[in-house]
Amino acid sequence: MEQHLTYEAAYNELRAIAADIETGSVPVDILAEKVKRAAVLIEFCQQKLRSTEAEVTNIIKQMEQHNAGSK
Repeated sequence: MEQHLTYEAAYNELRAIAADIETGSVPVDILAEKVKRAAVLIEFCQQKLRSTEAEVTNIIKQMEQHNAGSK
């Protein structure tokens, strides 16, 4: 996976691949490549979402602990 790929870029590329496949504009010779790329992008997006969710959950816990300690 590219080092500087962002969630937004991956999502947009996925949308473009899906649109190409849906319209039938992907030649059969490169269809497998497009599907493999889509699988990589999906995994990247899922990992990014899980990581962000864990980070937000951690921040919320820290805020709750801080607020509980200041009462």
